[in-house]
Amino acid sequence: MRPEETARAAGAAMYAGDLASQRLGIEITEIGPGRATAAMRVTETMINGHDVAHGGYVFLLADTAFAFACNSYGANTLAAGAEISFVEPARFGDELVAVAVERVRYGKSGLYDVTVRRSPGGQVVAEFRGRSRTVAGSLLEPHTDDGATT
Repeated sequence: MRPEETARAAGAAMYAGDLASQRLGIEITEIGPGRATAAMRVTETMINGHDVAHGGYVFLLADTAFAFACNSYGANTLAAGAEISFVEPARFGDELVAVAVERVRYGKSGLYDVTVRRSPGGQVVAEFRGRSRTVAGSLLEPHTDDGATT
């Protein structure tokens, strides 16, 4: 399989089991080796007491783009850590777009930067950096109910 095909297959496999993203209306709009774009509209249930989007939802969107980018090679890869800087508030109705880009992979580890913007090409809402760790298994192999590959 070519790298772009692997990324699309890995993304489809991940999204099929990602109920959190599905229920929040997050869409993966682009995926390729070491990169992914995720989009989400801010709903009224995401608004906090300051009348802006709760930072946890902005983090979740960035983390989702990060997860799809670092899993785009087909190997099971988890977050080892992440941090976010909030630049501007997101508001009810905003379409947020998170673009994740791999900075480096070394051994089983990787670094990814994610920029969250208000609409494609819009104002920056947040900057996120994620650290990944590849673990055993593949997204592209069938699994049994106990988590083992078949």
